Amino acid sequence: MSDLLGFILSHEDAFRKNRLPSLYSDFALQKNTNPDGYAVNVVAWEKALTNAARTGHVTAHNFPTKKRDHLVLVVDENLLHRLKSPEWGRPVALASVFDEAIQKRNMIPLEVYKSNNFSLSTSRWRVLDPGVLSPWSVMNWSLRQLRGLVVGTENGSGKIRTQILVLVDNLKEAAKQVLHVQGGQKASALDRIYSKERFTDTFSTVLGDDTELSDNDMQALLIYLSRDINAISYDGKTVKFHTGNDKSPITPEDTTIAHMRDLISTLTEQVSRLEQKINELNYSAKKALANRNRISALSAIKNKKIAEHNLTQRANTLHQLEEVYNKIEQSADQIEIVRIMQASTGVLRNLHAQMGGIETVGDVVENLREEMSKVDEVGNIINEAGPVIDEGEIDGELDALETKELREREEAEAKATRQRLAQLEAHEQAAQEAARLAEESKAAETMEDIDSELAKSIGQLSTMSLNDLKATEREEKLETKQPMPAE
Repeated sequence: MSDLLGFILSHEDAFRKNRLPSLYSDFALQKNTNPDGYAVNVVAWEKALTNAARTGHVTAHNFPTKKRDHLVLVVDENLLHRLKSPEWGRPVALASVFDEAIQKRNMIPLEVYKSNNFSLSTSRWRVLDPGVLSPWSVMNWSLRQLRGLVVGTENGSGKIRTQILVLVDNLKEAAKQVLHVQGGQKASALDRIYSKERFTDTFSTVLGDDTELSDNDMQALLIYLSRDINAISYDGKTVKFHTGNDKSPITPEDTTIAHMRDLISTLTEQVSRLEQKINELNYSAKKALANRNRISALSAIKNKKIAEHNLTQRANTLHQLEEVYNKIEQSADQIEIVRIMQASTGVLRNLHAQMGGIETVGDVVENLREEMSKVDEVGNIINEAGPVIDEGEIDGELDALETKELREREEAEAKATRQRLAQLEAHEQAAQEAARLAEESKAAETMEDIDSELAKSIGQLSTMSLNDLKATEREEKLETKQPMPAE
């Protein structure tokens, strides 16, 4: 099993074991008899191939470089071989999948996408001029494929055709990530300019750090950014990102700036490599001296001197280029500032024109003051035209209101005082009643104790014998010193 098929089986829910017989069958025959089942299988294959391409699995992992097809799909016998199932063989109806995807514009032949009269902004296929394609492409596709409209397979024969298809969903996602990365850099006017090579190096890993976009991917991405969403200007060599205010085409100055940035980047890498080489040669010379190998030490020192000379030259050149670049960047920023100031001047001029100038504003303010004074005069006149009121009558009414308010307040205070006194009397009576009940309760308890003691004594007397009574009498008499009676 190939890595592509393994990825699809492990990541796509539609490729469950019980669904594989249907997906690998010739379900194209069901287009009219079972349209729902046909549509489900088409969507499952289209989604699986698109997702596999987005992660770089449509290209064999034994490819010599990290570059993988993410935005395009190479349809050929190798793709069918990599999708071959040990149990169900090759997918028979895959040609119908590509037919439907092309008709829905989810997949677009790369040669058609690169043509000048094609645009994703249109919802339907337009008539294509076969002349926009190369003779080889026309031969490869054959005139039967164009027929005014682009179709997927040759007259519905079901035979798969070798071609490269642009995966529109992946293309849009890659463009979104590129704009996100560029927008997050808070770039200056010069930082928005790239050579094609530098653009490729910078944004080749937008869909994952493990792989890079292929050459076909990058070609489709640049076309989409420049033609379909107008996010960049691109002339085949230089790329310039647009901003809200600047959507100008590529200029010779932009091309020069892009080359200068590439040269600065190259010199920086060379300086870093030379510094590393000098350190290695210095270490080799010391090691050779430690081993008493004078010839190797001299050779290392000689190479070190050459590397130091080259380092000095490149460092000086790099310094000069960076200084020039900084001046250009400063000048570009100044141009932007001047442009904004000019635009601001125009805005202020238009606003002042709408106001009519200083004299007009002065007249408006003067007229406003005059009208406000008229309002005050009208108010005074209205007040003068009002009824005449006797001031003495007003004072008498005011005194009567005050007397009435004072009387009501005193009555309210007296009523509140009476209520408080009544509450105090009630509390005092409650306290006296509680004390009386407590005394009665205490007296009752005392009587109960006396009755209890008396009952106890009577009980003891009833149980005493006659001798005990006599003995008791004798003791009492002895205590009182009285003579005992004769028995």
